[in-house]
Amino acid sequence: MKHSLQLRLSQHLTLTPQLQQSIRLLQLSTLELDQEIERLLQDNPLLEREDRVIEQPHTPPNDGVTQSAGDSTDTPATTEPDSSAPGEEATAFDVMEGASYGSGSNSAESDDDDSMPIAEQPADLRAHLGAQMSLLHLSDRDRQLVSLLIDSLNDDGYLRQTLDEIRTMLPPELEVAPEELSAALQHLQHLEPAGVGARDLAECLTLQLAVLPDDTPHRSAAMDIVKNHLDSLAAKDFSRLKRVLKCDDNCLRSVQKLIVSLNPKPARDFSAEETRFVVADVIVRKIKGVWVAALNSDAMPRLRVNRLYADILQRNRGVNAQQLGSQLQEAKWLIKNVQQRFDTILRVSQAIVDRQRNFLEHGEVAMRPLVLREIADTLSLHESTVSRVTTQKFMHTPRGIFELKYFFGSHVSTEAGGSASSTAIRALIKQLVGAENTRTPLSDGQISELLGQQGIVVARRTVAKYRESMQILPVNLRKTL
Repeated sequence: MKHSLQLRLSQHLTLTPQLQQSIRLLQLSTLELDQEIERLLQDNPLLEREDRVIEQPHTPPNDGVTQSAGDSTDTPATTEPDSSAPGEEATAFDVMEGASYGSGSNSAESDDDDSMPIAEQPADLRAHLGAQMSLLHLSDRDRQLVSLLIDSLNDDGYLRQTLDEIRTMLPPELEVAPEELSAALQHLQHLEPAGVGARDLAECLTLQLAVLPDDTPHRSAAMDIVKNHLDSLAAKDFSRLKRVLKCDDNCLRSVQKLIVSLNPKPARDFSAEETRFVVADVIVRKIKGVWVAALNSDAMPRLRVNRLYADILQRNRGVNAQQLGSQLQEAKWLIKNVQQRFDTILRVSQAIVDRQRNFLEHGEVAMRPLVLREIADTLSLHESTVSRVTTQKFMHTPRGIFELKYFFGSHVSTEAGGSASSTAIRALIKQLVGAENTRTPLSDGQISELLGQQGIVVARRTVAKYRESMQILPVNLRKTL
């Protein structure tokens, strides 16, 4: 074998620590970025937040050196907290009453002013039931059994375990008879709120109807339905219900109204749901007829190099200063990467705004088809970079707060040879369903035909897919009397 020397040229990509950090920061949400910065602030004394001035700086390594911190490179950012509560999970009762296919939103604002009233926290269900139980004349044994059942309730106030299952969990030496647990359950079900301690929806509604006055109109008919025909009511089988009850449309409508007025989750008012905050990274405003995107300055962390430690490092160039030198470089990298992150978010947001002006003017029906590659090609970015930018980043517009990914969607061809956004088609479907006659609601095929009359060619199965994604009930469950 003959040995020889060869010269080869090749290209390869090396991810430097700075580039790795830049990519990682880009894919974080604003809240996650704030947590990451807090962690880095704890590890790096050369990094500090300009918006959180520390009155007493860290004690420097060299004693006797006292200098005030000066200004340095900084990075801005913003936070406009806005809370939205997604629609509640659909239940059998929601189907029975015709659950709304829209999603509500609640806004929660905080104020540091002590004069502002503090929101009252919901009472604890178990404490509420325990206070009522203390007023009952029960033996200590019965009181303990009722307390055991109270502890077995779920967040909605239901007892999902059977009495036999609860009894098998008790120590045998207690010798608890099935009749004792049944009696304890009856005591529990007589407490407020009405319906607590029920083992299913039918029993919960029955307990609530039982506490109504005897002269309540249609109370007996409603009791018959919730006990024996709740499935038919959920399926909107009105013909069968009228035949069973031997009543007309007006009577059945009154019975249905009475049942719908009941609470399928009696403990709902006692559960404290965690508020989810959405931080807007970009704010969109219309300035002199032009839609302009701007960074939310309150969400951008203002970072700078700690001048005290930087001066110490400049005066001491020995071996002991190597660690500070490394931390100084890391601090500069972070400041630069955070600034670059928000600059990229702003560039992508403005490009989205330029292409979705019609949405900002007219709403969802005017949304145009948009894909990641179109933005990437316009800004000379990689498609994966645009994907990272648009994930968990939010834009505050006059029409609400939306994730940047919301403005991207597939397209459907039109008869004119153009294309329509899937978001616009969903909005049209929602409009058609909202304007339909609820006694003869539109089927998926009819919706497809109506969209075809507007020049949008959409198959029936596509309409069904879009309808389900918006949690719109099928035609048979949207029908009313």
